[in-house]
Amino acid sequence: MINKMLTLGTLLEALTGTAYPQLADPLASVVIDSRQVVKGSLFVALPGENVDGHEFVGQAFEAGASAALVDKDVSLQAEVIDLRGSPGAQVERSVEGPLLVRVENTLEALQTAAKGWRSRHDIRVIGITGSVGKSTTKELTADVLEQRFRTIRSPGNLNNEIGLPLSLLTLTEQHERAVLEMGFYVPGEITLLCEIGQPQIGVVTNISEVHLERAGSIEAIVEGKGELVEMLPAAPDGVAILNYDDPRVRTMAQRTQARVFYYGLSPEADLWASDVEGLGLDGLRCVIHYGDDSINLRVPLLGRHSVHTVLRAAAVALNEGLGWQEIGAGLQSTQSQLRLMAVQTQSGALLLDDTYNAAPSSTIAALNLLEDLDGRKVAVLGDMLELGEHEERGHRMVGVRAAQVAEELVTVGERALWIADEARVAGLAHDHITEVGDSDAAIAFLRQRVGEGDVVLIKGSRGMEMDRIVAALEQVS
Repeated sequence: MINKMLTLGTLLEALTGTAYPQLADPLASVVIDSRQVVKGSLFVALPGENVDGHEFVGQAFEAGASAALVDKDVSLQAEVIDLRGSPGAQVERSVEGPLLVRVENTLEALQTAAKGWRSRHDIRVIGITGSVGKSTTKELTADVLEQRFRTIRSPGNLNNEIGLPLSLLTLTEQHERAVLEMGFYVPGEITLLCEIGQPQIGVVTNISEVHLERAGSIEAIVEGKGELVEMLPAAPDGVAILNYDDPRVRTMAQRTQARVFYYGLSPEADLWASDVEGLGLDGLRCVIHYGDDSINLRVPLLGRHSVHTVLRAAAVALNEGLGWQEIGAGLQSTQSQLRLMAVQTQSGALLLDDTYNAAPSSTIAALNLLEDLDGRKVAVLGDMLELGEHEERGHRMVGVRAAQVAEELVTVGERALWIADEARVAGLAHDHITEVGDSDAAIAFLRQRVGEGDVVLIKGSRGMEMDRIVAALEQVS
C-alpha cells in the first residue's frame, strides 16, 4: 500500500525519485501566500511580476511553516536541502526547525510534485474547459458526483498552472473523483495541466471571444481548448463530453481517441434537452432525454442558458455510472449559482449582479434572464474587454439583444457606445438610452432612476468596476 499522506518526504520523492523517510511529518497544506500558512504548511516561494514570494519566507516560518520551497538565496537561519546539483541528496536533521528546499525553479517543482502526488491516487479526474461556464459546470458536476463518490473540486477559479497543482496537492486517500477547471491563455497550457492532472474525462463547454485579445484569434482558442480532448486516454477509459450545439466544439471529436459523448439541445446529441423554461429567480424547468429515458427536471440555476450546465453535469454523471435519482438529487440540491446574484435594494428594486466578468455570449445569456423576470427592465452594460478584433461586432450583438429586452439601457465606457448605437438601430427609443463614461457617472444617474418594481441587470468586464454600481444602488432608499 502506497503511503497516501502528503509529507515533505513524499513531495521531495516526486521531485527526485529518492525516498526521504526521515521527513515523514504530514504537511498541513501547500500554499503560495504566507498569509495562508498554518502550523506545518509548506510555503512555495513563487516570483511574480509585482511581488516575489521569497520576500515572505521569513513571515511563513514565523506563522508555522515547516518548510519553504525556494529557487533563490534566502538569508535565514534554517537547514537547507539543495536539490540543484545532486537531486538525490539526503538530509540529516541537524537542527529542529524549518527547512529551506532549494530547487532550480519553484513553479516547475510545484507542478512536478502535484503530478507525482496525483499519480499516487487511483482516482477518476474530470477536466473542464471552455470560454464560458467552466466554474459553474465544475461546481454542479461535483455536486452531482458527490451523491455517490467522495469528490474533490478545484476551489474558486484555481484553473491555471499554479492553481491546478495546488488543488491536486489537497488530494487524500479518501477521494474517489476530482473535478478540475482548466483555463487557457497560451498554446500548450492545457496540455501542461493535463500532464499534471491526468484526466480521464474532458468536458468542453463552448468557444467564444473571451480573452481573444490575449489568445490572438478564435482559431487559437479552439486549438488551445482542444488540447484537453487530445490529452485524454483512448476509449473506453477516456471520454470527451462535447457541446453539440457549438460547431467549433463539435468538430473536436476529430482530435481525440477518447469516446465522444455529445450534449445539447438537438436530438442528434447523446443527451439533449427540450421544453426549456426559465422560471426567473426560481430557476429553470426542462425535459432531459437520454436513450429511451425522458426526465422532467426543475433546477435552481438562473437563466435558460443554464440548461447546458445541467446537461454537462448530467453527462459526466451518466458516464460515471450514476442513476437518474442520484443525478436529480444532485442537480436540485446545488448551491452552484456562482456569478450572478439577485440583490434587493432598500428602494424595492431588484439588482441582477453579474459583474464578475463579461463576454458577448454571457451578456446575452444574462439579458435572456432579465427577459424572464417581471418588472421594468433596466440593462446597465459596460465595456467587454479583451475581445480583440471582434470587439465591435461583439458589442453590437449585445446591443441588438438589449433592444429586444430592456426598457431602459445605460451603457458604461467607450466600447459600450457600440451597444447603445446598435440598440438604437434595433428600435430602442433614443430617450431610453443613456451613455456614461464610468461607473461613478452610472451611479449618479441610476440613483435618480431606480425604484420599486425595477429589475436592473448590471454587467461588464471587471476592469470597468461595475460592482461599485451594485454596492451604491443597494443602499438607495
